[in-house]
Amino acid sequence: MNKVFLWGGLRPAAGGAEFVEIEALTIRELLRKLAELHPKLETLIDSEVAVSINGTIYQDDWSKNIPADAEIYLLPRIEGG
Repeated sequence: MNKVFLWGGLRPAAGGAEFVEIEALTIRELLRKLAELHPKLETLIDSEVAVSINGTIYQDDWSKNIPADAEIYLLPRIEGG
């Protein structure tokens, strides 16, 4: 089971939770299960989320495998140009 930490902007949509525990093999599966668990997060996940796994940030590669006991944070998407 992975502990997924939520940044402050996501917490109200997750019932105020600082983190959730989810079993997932990929980022895509993690985000899908998170949206199923907390439906209010779905639109935020689709447009505003980046995922940090063990310090590496992913914004679009949702097929990335999640290692066992990974440190996972959902962060605001980083826009740049």
